[in-house]
Amino acid sequence: MFNKLIAIEPVSLTPPAEKELHLCAKEIVMYSDIPLSDDEIVARIGDADAVLLSYTSHIGQSVMEQCPNMRYIGMCCSLYSPESANVDIRYAEKHGITVTGIRDYGDEGVVEYVVSELVRCLHGFGQEPWYGTACEITGLKVGIVGLGKSGGMIADALKFFGADIAYFARSEKQTAADKGYRFMPLGELLTQSDVVFCCLNKNTVLLHEEEFRLLGDKKILFNTGLSPAWDEPAFTKWLNGDNLCFCDTVGALGGEHLTSHKHVRCMQVSTGRTVQAFDRLSEKVLANIKNYLRQQ
Repeated sequence: MFNKLIAIEPVSLTPPAEKELHLCAKEIVMYSDIPLSDDEIVARIGDADAVLLSYTSHIGQSVMEQCPNMRYIGMCCSLYSPESANVDIRYAEKHGITVTGIRDYGDEGVVEYVVSELVRCLHGFGQEPWYGTACEITGLKVGIVGLGKSGGMIADALKFFGADIAYFARSEKQTAADKGYRFMPLGELLTQSDVVFCCLNKNTVLLHEEEFRLLGDKKILFNTGLSPAWDEPAFTKWLNGDNLCFCDTVGALGGEHLTSHKHVRCMQVSTGRTVQAFDRLSEKVLANIKNYLRQQ
């Protein structure tokens, strides 16, 4: 059991999960607002030995140096790699601080979002049909950039509707080949696709000026990541053509200054934040904490 556990910001746990959390620490403090500085984060943590945070705050080396009692950090958000994390995992590892994160808790909502927006765009529901007349997903050439969990789920959903699926990833995947998905170099994928879905880890940028040149005009681009998958100057130049970009959040788009662009469709809400996603998030956060305590 922890002596003191601090959630330095809202962490989206369900009420039953918060209740169960109290069995894991002698004292628990849950903050309902986001700290505005490292000094405020340090003040909130104090002498706590366990800390929870979501994706809106950052715990770096300077914070950890000032909180010597801290031995566990639970990220109540996606952790894909140390490079993309909002915790300095490398420093934590060197100083005996365990960092855990979760994955695959909000993908279902994201898949529903992209299918919904694509169908509306192609059929012309509430807008002009993309190709001038109502069109199905059937036969649409879809390119998936990053075939992880969410990218794979999007590919599977669109295949169900009859799309022709190709993908680019760090390596070719046998499971994808078994489904008939074609592995392609990024440039070839962009050139031949009607719709491209970027499903990349945070802070991963693969689309530069040359990639947008290969992508060309009359294309649809979805970004389902937490940050832009592109260089902004090249992206905005491409946007000014006959193209469309869909993002659920401003963070995925790159800033509020882009939301008013006539070729941008930004929901300005995280489509993965559903009731069911909070249930999955809570279960995984609690499982990480319990697993850590069992090992002590």
